[in-house]
Amino acid sequence: MRFTLKQLSYFVAAGEANSITLASERVHISQPSISSAISQLEAEFEVQLFYRHHAQGLSLTPAGQRLLVAARDLLHQAESLHDLAEEITTSVGGPLRVGAFRTFAPLILPELCVSFSEMHPKVSLEMVEDDESELVSKVRKAELDIALTYQQEGIDLDFEQLALLPTYVLLPAGHGLAKSGSLSLKDLAGQPFVLLDLPVSRDYFMSLFHKAGLPVNIIARSAQPETVRSYVASGLGFSLLTARPKSLTALNGRNLAYLYLDDDFPPMRLGMVTARNIRKTRAVEAFEEHCRKSISTHSIPGMMSW
Repeated sequence: MRFTLKQLSYFVAAGEANSITLASERVHISQPSISSAISQLEAEFEVQLFYRHHAQGLSLTPAGQRLLVAARDLLHQAESLHDLAEEITTSVGGPLRVGAFRTFAPLILPELCVSFSEMHPKVSLEMVEDDESELVSKVRKAELDIALTYQQEGIDLDFEQLALLPTYVLLPAGHGLAKSGSLSLKDLAGQPFVLLDLPVSRDYFMSLFHKAGLPVNIIARSAQPETVRSYVASGLGFSLLTARPKSLTALNGRNLAYLYLDDDFPPMRLGMVTARNIRKTRAVEAFEEHCRKSISTHSIPGMMSW
């Protein structure tokens, strides 16, 4: 179809006024523009829309009368579509799909989403937990509107940093070094290690041993943070993590200890990942602003601060 809504609006104005002159005055468009629009529509539809009466204006042909009704309806639908788009982009409502990295999702998401929903009850929240690489993939494919995760290098998405999370040592509360306050990896050299076995996390934690020039003695591994905590609490070995739950008790009821890691390792960067080529709805923008106000290096929902 090679016609525009503007041409249809000029046709409707002329059909309602039965005059190009009057239509020009009503819509504040030049007479030649209206005449040209009518001619183009007649050529496109291959039908005569008006009878031209010399010095007496216009009158609709039978075909023109039918098309006038259809054009009015189409213009009304177009206006409704515009109103819907404006509602989507200017009001805080509608669906919002939020993803979060599984290690801190149960810590951050509950408090964050409840407080957001109280502020914006018209937003329909869907929350998804996954590993870092899957979250990035889902944002890229528009399966998620936004994801809270760690920064990853080389991705074609926007990342906004919210907080820095240093790596810490996780020990059973009864371990001989548990009251040391801080440790380096050298202090733990050779001791059994429990690995959080997620795609990006695995590579990060293994790189720390490599940077320190130390071998790693992996005794157990799990993709579930709570399983790692229970392994450590039971005395199976130590672990390295970044998310710090407020509770120092593992799911098996045994106690844990958090210790500073003295080594000069860069902290993990927690932030928001969004797509670059998708216009953000007001719900996404509102959630971003809520995250900026709720999450910082010194205060993260559900997490213990140092």
